[in-house]
Parts: sequence; structure tokens; C-alpha cells
Amino acid sequence: MGRSRYKITDPEATHFITLTVLHWIPVFTRPETVNILLDGLRFLSKEGLKVYAYVVLENHCHLVVQSKALDRDIARYKSYTAKKIIQYLAENRVNQILEQLAFYKKAHKNDRAYQFWQEGVHPELIQNDEMMRQKIEYIHLNPVKRGYVDSAEHWRYSSARDYAGQKGLIEVFRQW
Repeated sequence: MGRSRYKITDPEATHFITLTVLHWIPVFTRPETVNILLDGLRFLSKEGLKVYAYVVLENHCHLVVQSKALDRDIARYKSYTAKKIIQYLAENRVNQILEQLAFYKKAHKNDRAYQFWQEGVHPELIQNDEMMRQKIEYIHLNPVKRGYVDSAEHWRYSSARDYAGQKGLIEVFRQW
């Protein structure tokens, strides 16, 4: 499979994006690896990233986000989280996952031992309020459709709690 043809064409606009672990390897089954993702979002939020919605599942995450330079911020996010998660996996001797990240690494990634994220983010420009609502609902219902929880706000690693009037794990902008 080649590099993604999908691009962030308007880096200041709000986008729905998906970040997928290489070969759909289930890495986000430990709170520590999920916290690396959330810490990265918290850091970028201090630099101007607006997170409107998110969900983290075992091998991918969905975001609705906006910033002044979304393409650059997502590249920074993927780089930071990949390095930190690989470091965590190595320190904790999670060798089976590390071996998979090495095995499935793309040939042109010859500057590293592992590849963590699949290439691309499949960005979708949010064009109106209806699309925004649809993407947020899709994100929040993802764990419900998979049968992990009965109600969206029961999934810990999601902004569904914020939209239900509860306190979530990271700051979420509910006004758009």
C-alpha cells in the first residue's frame, strides 16, 4: 500500500482525522500508552490546538481538531507519540509488539528500527455544522458499536463525557 493521497488542504480548518497503529496492532490496551496520546494532545492544546472530539480505541484514534497549522501539529503529534510509546514498550519489554512494529515497518522507513503509525491520517474537512455533529456522533458511538460499553459516556478515553456534561480527561471545545 502506497503513501496516502489524502492531504490536509486547509491547515487552519477543522478536520476529522484518524490515526491508526501500523497493521492495526492493539497498543492502546494499557493506560500508560493511552496517557501518552492524551499528554500529546494536552501539550498541543497549550500551543493552540483545539480538540472538539476524540476517542481512543485499542489500535486507532479519531479526532476532530483545528489549529493554525494542523498538518504540522499532527506530524509533531505522531512523531512525539510514536517515540514515547516505543520507548515505553522497550522499557517494559513488550517485545511481541516491538517485533511486529519492526516486521511491518515500510521499507522506505530505513532511518528507524520501528514504525508506529500507519502513514497518513485520512483527513476530512469539516464543511458545516451537520457534518461536525455527524463526525462527533460517529466518534462517540465507536466504542458502543464495538460492544465495549452500553453508553458512549462510559468509555473513559473519549470526549463523550464532556458532551454529556461530565468532566473528561482533556479539555474539549464544545462550541464551534
